[in-house]
Amino acid sequence: MIDQTALLESRALRSSVLDRTDVLDRVKTLALLPDGLHVTTAMVAAYFGVSVEAIRQIKARHREELTANGMVTLQGRDLREFKRDILSRYSGSYPQPRSGLTLYSRRTVLNIAMLLRDSGIARQVRTYLLDMEHLARTGLLNESADHPAEPATPEILSLAALDARIDQRVHHVLGRTVVPMFNALIETSGEHHRRLTALSGDVRRVENRLRLHSARLRRLQGSW
Repeated sequence: MIDQTALLESRALRSSVLDRTDVLDRVKTLALLPDGLHVTTAMVAAYFGVSVEAIRQIKARHREELTANGMVTLQGRDLREFKRDILSRYSGSYPQPRSGLTLYSRRTVLNIAMLLRDSGIARQVRTYLLDMEHLARTGLLNESADHPAEPATPEILSLAALDARIDQRVHHVLGRTVVPMFNALIETSGEHHRRLTALSGDVRRVENRLRLHSARLRRLQGSW
């Protein structure tokens, strides 16, 4: 099973799972603006339980990637129209935008979940996401173009997580005990082979000396 670190470090891997935006609401309900499509920076921060500054830092470091996945910054006329048509119907509190307002799609929020290291919610999203991918690859999740992914029950996800932990434990045990043991046996076997080869040479030398002594004794016996 893929490790969470791979999602944090690989943009290609993040891109391959960005369609699974449904995992966001499976971990925690994502409140949206009245357009039903976007959230603000403050709303993203609230979802992940981090500061607004933490989201801004992610945005600054990964602007190009996030923009490609739905992040937009409204300014001028677009901003005025959005405030009039959408924000005017929003009952929640938000910083009043002056020159620009950054909006995030659900896809962008999932993207951020795969970039935020210090958020418990983000880690849960990544775990759920990887469990879903594992189920899809192993055929436990019914998914096709004609049949969308069926919701994975907690029992199935628990089994998938347990399976992943067992795989990791097996790899750990093999790497820390069995493999070193086999390497030691191979090295020991090689040492034993070298010792047997040396012993065989000693035996041959002893045999040669015995034959020489035997010949000398025969000669001495003949001279008597």
